[in-house]
Amino acid sequence: MRKNRYHLLVFDWDGTLMDSAARIVDCLRFAIRQSALPDRTEQQLRHIIGLGLNELVDYLFPEGIDSVKRRTFIDAYRHQFIEANATPAYLFEGVREMLENFSVQGYQLAIATGKSRAGLVRSLRDQSMEALFPVSRCADECRSKPDPAMLNEILSDCDLSASAALMIGDTEFDIEMAQRAGVDAVAVSQGVHSEQQLRQAKPLAILEHIRQLPQWLDNRLTFS
Repeated sequence: MRKNRYHLLVFDWDGTLMDSAARIVDCLRFAIRQSALPDRTEQQLRHIIGLGLNELVDYLFPEGIDSVKRRTFIDAYRHQFIEANATPAYLFEGVREMLENFSVQGYQLAIATGKSRAGLVRSLRDQSMEALFPVSRCADECRSKPDPAMLNEILSDCDLSASAALMIGDTEFDIEMAQRAGVDAVAVSQGVHSEQQLRQAKPLAILEHIRQLPQWLDNRLTFS
């Protein structure tokens, strides 16, 4: 019998399953303009993808901003991303088929994301993928990455130990969150953090593309 220690696969969304960096950067730039905040480079904006909105504001503006500008930024970003921005965002090649196959194989699937709940609901609805992910956590209902709270709550919902789960993400925030929760992690370099950044976070492996995940999992099967 073939066995795999992992029963639960937890995915980040943006940069891992969906190629949405361009849309997020556009929305961040809009929010910065609406809030009359200092410009930030594309590299700075891409780096913080995956964090919750409050955390990314603190990261982008470590000097601090007042509460009015913070509220304006967050509201502008949410409206732009959920309602107004038309920049295309697509699932990476092979993602839908991969996830459907995982579900057929008996894996439990979950999402841990820096998106808001409204943003994730829209993305899942647009892709007709709601049924694939019965469990998820978002940054507006849980402490943001790299805090382990998202993973801890997902594990509790699924009634599984940390050793039974695998986290898959494209940022060092994903890897650190997993490590702090005692969960194994695999990184994908197709997203927003470079392979060098990911390597410093010390995941179990760095895959060039998410579609390599099934083969990686197959290579870890044992027989009894």
